[in-house]
Amino acid sequence: MLSDAPSCFEEGQVLLFDKPLYWTSFDLVNKVRIIIRSQLGIKTIKAGHAGTLDPLASGLMIVCTGRATKRIEEFRDLDKEYAATLHVGKSTPSFDLETETDGIYPTGHITLEMVRKTLDSFLGRQEQIPPAHSAKMINGKRAYEYARKGIHKDIKPVTVFFRELELLSFNLPEIKIRLKCSKGTYVRAFARDFGKALGSGACLTSLVRTSIGTFRLEDAYSLENFEKFVIETKQIGNSFV
Repeated sequence: MLSDAPSCFEEGQVLLFDKPLYWTSFDLVNKVRIIIRSQLGIKTIKAGHAGTLDPLASGLMIVCTGRATKRIEEFRDLDKEYAATLHVGKSTPSFDLETETDGIYPTGHITLEMVRKTLDSFLGRQEQIPPAHSAKMINGKRAYEYARKGIHKDIKPVTVFFRELELLSFNLPEIKIRLKCSKGTYVRAFARDFGKALGSGACLTSLVRTSIGTFRLEDAYSLENFEKFVIETKQIGNSFV
């Protein structure tokens, strides 16, 4: 619970939010700034997030305000947990639904046991090539800037770690998986690699971040609830004037 004083946001707060689908991470942080500034009459407020989420993903984001922005790197290093839905048997250039299908693959040979064994093979340390359609920096530009112009750029693999992989449902062409992984992991890239490992293809159709370290999605604000809370905080503060 935040303190009653409006200045608490300037002094520094660590806030949990459920990022809406289709919003960018920047959109969320900017909206948080607007709510604080407009409701509490604060001219400027420093705010930043501790780990981005793609527009086609929803779920937990940590937003730090004021002096708490100094703790952002601390939170970025924490493990992340996701609930992911994969479509097996097709691929896209972005490895999700941002781009159109560019490949159709067989799935008749894929069994439940095969999926479980393949999941187990991904546990532990992996060398993962980030998606071309990503914010990965290449020669001072984001990778997606090249990809959207049809310019191919080699992207160096990054070391990631899958701590837990649990099959939630198996109903081809759809597979649902719970993943717990290290920072820097691209679940879209996992979908690509998982499809290949099955002797097929796959792309990500849904992604929800459910935890960051010990922070849980169920404890997060929606933007609507956060605005209501800020208004209540202002009213409590005014009652003491």
